[in-house]
Amino acid sequence: QVEVVESGGRLVQTGDSLRLSCVVSTRFFDRHTMAWFRQATGKEREFISAITWSGSEFYADSVKGRFAISKDDSVNTAYLHMNNLKSEDTAKYYCACEIGGKYTDNDPRKSSSYDYWGQGTQVTVSS
Repeated sequence: QVEVVESGGRLVQTGDSLRLSCVVSTRFFDRHTMAWFRQATGKEREFISAITWSGSEFYADSVKGRFAISKDDSVNTAYLHMNNLKSEDTAKYYCACEIGGKYTDNDPRKSSSYDYWGQGTQVTVSS
């Protein structure tokens, strides 16, 4: 059973920075695609960022230049580095894992590409 566990969400002020972490209990982490999505109250879940097994990165336009995704294969962890946070970044952030992303052509920006999801971590940006 694969577990995806996010952490790092909290209440911050506009302009602050925050780092979210996502640990995945799986073998061959370096072969998987990892992503972050978020869902604000009353809105649909939206793609934020993804990183492929090879390190290719994808970003939503709304966070490009402010957020950065990274991963550390040695500890099965993906990160989302968030800078210059805005009130519109307030949402529950979800981490997702596509098992064996190295061997697929799935679009890393689509939620349907992912096999396992975490429970989410809340980020609230107060002005």
